[in-house]
Amino acid sequence: MKFCSECAHPVSLQIPPDDNRPRFVCGNCGAIHYQNPKMVVGSIPVWERDGEVRVLLCKRAIEPRHGYWTLPAGFMENGETTTEAAERETEEEAGARIKLGALFSLINVPHVHQVHFFYLAELLDLDYTAGIESLEVTMFREDEIPWADIAFPTVEYTLRSFFADLAKVKTGDGVFGLHTDDIRKRMVQPEQPD
Repeated sequence: MKFCSECAHPVSLQIPPDDNRPRFVCGNCGAIHYQNPKMVVGSIPVWERDGEVRVLLCKRAIEPRHGYWTLPAGFMENGETTTEAAERETEEEAGARIKLGALFSLINVPHVHQVHFFYLAELLDLDYTAGIESLEVTMFREDEIPWADIAFPTVEYTLRSFFADLAKVKTGDGVFGLHTDDIRKRMVQPEQPD
């Protein structure tokens, strides 16, 4: 951030009085500009018939990770709830109508200042189509998922957790739970001198 959104004067990074971390502060009007994590919200659209479960995935038509597979998800908009965001993103990216279920995963991604939420969802029909942010939309059984081409660690974590829960549900030994995790960027360690 370079300029104050209140008065358009330059801002500087400093720790305001009674705070504990650097913030952008306007030297002219005194406005403190807080920057907070963005929320990414999506769904796990599921179609189940005759005991066979398939999940709807989208192949990304945009960066980052163009050409890789993901669950339908995106940034939450101001003025909407997380459930509204999940439904909207599923419609925009996959053209799919869903019945939204419970929150399934909540994943912190602090190195990119994001929190990802994925809801269980039941596909209401098979009338889906790729939106402008998707190259294609396809349903996959667990053994068909292109694991090496999954776009993001949060999506892989969510899918693996979903199929692990599904296996327990099918045997009567479990339920779909809420899964949480922190995905931190793996730092490359510098080479040590000999």
